[in-house]
Amino acid sequence: MIIEDGKFYFIKDKFFDIFKDYKLMENKEGGNKRPCYFCFRDRKNKEIIWFVPISTKYDKYKEIYDNKKLKVRNKPVYNFVFGSVLGKKAVFLIQNIFPTTEEYILEKYTNSNIDVEIPTVVKNEIITTALRVVRLAEEGIHIPFYNIIEMRNILLKDKNN
Repeated sequence: MIIEDGKFYFIKDKFFDIFKDYKLMENKEGGNKRPCYFCFRDRKNKEIIWFVPISTKYDKYKEIYDNKKLKVRNKPVYNFVFGSVLGKKAVFLIQNIFPTTEEYILEKYTNSNIDVEIPTVVKNEIITTALRVVRLAEEGIHIPFYNIIEMRNILLKDKNN
């Protein structure tokens, strides 16, 4: 499967079984393929693919974002990127980013067999913000709710064995 930056994919349940102690946003039960994730390849190690969950709970996350902005004043807030998907307001949850590798990707998310696209400016903002969060995590500043660097190292170790 060719994994394309800026497209949306579903993750296999097996991935969540391996990382069950990390409290990731898991696949929904009942056969509904949810959530789908915005993805892009790591810039240093092409085996790693970063996945960013999306949510349609725009107002909820906008309020959280606004409250964070008030608390930190002139500092950036990297938790969310706001945009739209399929004509609906959406939030890209950078705070829930995680790494994976190709073997855990189920399939691409399409709408009527057509790739779901988002504006290039939003795509670039998501990738730039997410890569900043990864760099911060490498420096010991963790925005995600779990250790994404540890997860990345586990995946790479598994690939090399």
